[in-house]
Amino acid sequence: MSRIVCVNGEYLDEAEARISVFDRGFLFADAVYEVTAVLDGRLVDFPAHLARLHRSLDALRLPAPATDEEITAIHRELVARNALVEGLIYLQISRGAADRDFLFPSEPRPSLVAFTQARPLVETEAARKGIGIVTLPDLRWARRDIKTVQLLAPSLTRMQARESGADDAWMVEHGFVTEGTSSNAWIVRADGRIITRDLSPSILHGITRSAVLACAREAGLTIEERPFTPEEAREAAEAFVTAASAFVTPVVAIDGTVIGDGTPGPVTTRLREIYVAESRRRAI
Repeated sequence: MSRIVCVNGEYLDEAEARISVFDRGFLFADAVYEVTAVLDGRLVDFPAHLARLHRSLDALRLPAPATDEEITAIHRELVARNALVEGLIYLQISRGAADRDFLFPSEPRPSLVAFTQARPLVETEAARKGIGIVTLPDLRWARRDIKTVQLLAPSLTRMQARESGADDAWMVEHGFVTEGTSSNAWIVRADGRIITRDLSPSILHGITRSAVLACAREAGLTIEERPFTPEEAREAAEAFVTAASAFVTPVVAIDGTVIGDGTPGPVTTRLREIYVAESRRRAI
């Protein structure tokens, strides 16, 4: 079934949607994006997604093409028009169309595109069985904290991981894990301590990461926000990733080394249950 998408305030059948070939998102990856999970037809962690969107826009000196209220209304309209119960909404804002020039226009007319993706988020095979990870060099630019559409390096990295027989990759820089190709990386030590990398330009400031940290602290779990090495990860009792599209997904193998007993561990399972329940409760 064809979807209804939003392009600059117009709701169109996906086959009719068009963006200019001169759009700077197409020519320069001069664009930012957000992906919001939808549960029970409601938006998960949406105020935090809006806040990060503004942070990304400000970092690129890119004006917002709509108010927060208008962006929220677009998301809700897409949920309604596509009868979306569970899945994702992708939002992209570019600097808009202008003749190709490395100097961007002083008065841009930003473009806004949004569309839905219906898919299971709660009951997934990855959540039931866990995923396998390989560690690969991090080839991305230095400002990974800005959620831009410059995703070629992580795309190539994930393809390399799949071709090696793994589900995904954790990227490594200066001997430490940065993050997954589209997720934040976590390990659980044998003593129960949960470790995830601290915030910096080296990683995306994940919305799900922040929510899971709050869930873990509320549950009385011990958190360390610091870098960890691939070796430390392979020796962990548990490992998992977090993302809007993955929630809390267990990692059961890293570089061919089985983590724990090769099944989703108790801390990961508990955090996923808490996060899903909290997401359903707080979704708007």
